[in-house]
Amino acid sequence: MSIVRRLDPALRHLAAARIDLSAETLPALRESVNGRRREAAEGLDTTGVEITEEVADGVPLRLYRGGTAGTVLFCHSGAFVLGNLDTDHRWCVEMARSVGCLVVSVDYRLAPEHPHPAALDDASAVLRVLAADPVVGRIALAGNSAGGALAALLAQRAACGELPPVVFQLLHQPVLDDRMTPSKEEFVDTPGFDGQAVALMWQYVSRDAAPARSAELSGVAPALITCSELDPLRDEAVDYALRLMWAGVPVELHLYPGTCHGFDSFLPDWQLSRELFAVQATALRRALAG
Repeated sequence: MSIVRRLDPALRHLAAARIDLSAETLPALRESVNGRRREAAEGLDTTGVEITEEVADGVPLRLYRGGTAGTVLFCHSGAFVLGNLDTDHRWCVEMARSVGCLVVSVDYRLAPEHPHPAALDDASAVLRVLAADPVVGRIALAGNSAGGALAALLAQRAACGELPPVVFQLLHQPVLDDRMTPSKEEFVDTPGFDGQAVALMWQYVSRDAAPARSAELSGVAPALITCSELDPLRDEAVDYALRLMWAGVPVELHLYPGTCHGFDSFLPDWQLSRELFAVQATALRRALAG
């Protein structure tokens, strides 16, 4: 069955949407994506959320204050090579307002100009700053796509004592494994992100950026993993959830049928996207409340 027929009808108009991460097109792609996300961020209703921008240990941040329930350190999407503080602005506003917490979005350095572990080092530095501030309360991690890889790596570092402890990790459509999977082989023409884009992404970062390469997962923070059926990253999300469970880590897994990578960014007001946001908010609210 073709990808178009497998896509939910609400997403079929996106069937031809592709992302080209080739080195020669990367500068123009960054400019285009950043411009669209900036316009979307400027037009968003942020009622109930106080938004400021700060710098912590040299890393630019955007803070979303929606309440005092705790703190979420968030890493944006972008295949390690794209994105900034506008990329997942809507998600941060949604979570700050729905959970009643502080969301701290990290403007980490991008590959290939800043090779791994530059992005992870930036996120680690921010986590240390947050943990040293008694006002932030309990700290959860969250990440979207490549940001999910960073969140998962932070959780692993926290579990082995390299970083301060965290109470939860939320991984949405996460990049987790550089190795081939059936979904990467199958989904070579899926909208949003396809197998070719995944292969190009891994040319910019080393295998050390793949959380699934870790042999030891016991003791990491409990997790919520959300993923899409028609996504080359699907199998590594499911595999990682299983490995967490086998390691004794509490994990909740949601796979959304008929959806592609980034469906919630393409259609944030779609019913399924709203259901996804509600699941994520509930999980964060529970984790931060202890």
